[in-house]
Amino acid sequence: MTESVLHQDVRTPEDSQPRDKIRRLVFRMAIATLILMAIGSATRVMNAGLACPDWPLCYGQLVPSSQMNLQVFLEWFHRLDAAVIGLGAIALTAVSWWNRRSLPTWLPIASTFALFLVIFQGVLGGLTVTQLLRFDIVTAHLGTALLFFTTLLVIGAALLPYQGTGTASKLPWISLSAAIFVYLQSLLGGLVGSQWALHQCFGAQELCTVMNSHIAGVIPPTVATIAVVVFAWRTPALHPLLRKLANLAGGLLVLQIALGVATFRLHLQVEPLTVAHQAVGAALLGSMVVFTVLALRDRNASVVVPDPSL
Repeated sequence: MTESVLHQDVRTPEDSQPRDKIRRLVFRMAIATLILMAIGSATRVMNAGLACPDWPLCYGQLVPSSQMNLQVFLEWFHRLDAAVIGLGAIALTAVSWWNRRSLPTWLPIASTFALFLVIFQGVLGGLTVTQLLRFDIVTAHLGTALLFFTTLLVIGAALLPYQGTGTASKLPWISLSAAIFVYLQSLLGGLVGSQWALHQCFGAQELCTVMNSHIAGVIPPTVATIAVVVFAWRTPALHPLLRKLANLAGGLLVLQIALGVATFRLHLQVEPLTVAHQAVGAALLGSMVVFTVLALRDRNASVVVPDPSL
């Protein structure tokens, strides 16, 4: 039977070692990427995006000790974390291709795609500095980071030792819709942040359309996420991990809405709330992505493969 991402976890002990190493690596990289996005958000709200006037070095140095302050540290540490993730992506690709004969056929390709995203993300990171934080480049920078984050989670979730119950039914498509809506809403949020649309709207009645689009955009991901939670609880014999992920998504949704309301009412004046708003949004996206992959694997468990000998 041809191996795919959605097939159940059938492997020999010899295959387990590289799979387990890669799975641990991608989840660690995913956590580092989530932290990276939070630091990037902090860099923006603290007006530290141009704290290092050059790129890829900072004031022409690896560690700008004489110029170091909070703003410089945020931008410098953001680049440092990105460099570590880049090295991790190189290692992931190398290990995947080296052990390709004992790994799923899709894994080296997926790892290479992740490496491409990191390289592209680095280019966008450089352009954000050289183009003086141009809003479309900043938004693309966030969008690529989220895509890289989801790619890592897809790889990790596909490599998890997981035996589905065959009860997921339509849940994968509902959660996939939720993930897409959350991703698009995150891009709208990035656009609001990169253009300072909330400040512009409150201060000069400009860019209110951008801000209002983000506010109205809350509805689709909220409805889709609630649907995942409801259907998960109404599905009998659903795998406990899927139920936990649905609960996690529901909790993150409530927290995200609360943070959004707080940041709006406080006019983005409390920086930690703004950073938490973006970080929780990314975490909600991640929970829906992992849920979707596992739900697809669970649904595939109900597919009976005919025995060719019969």
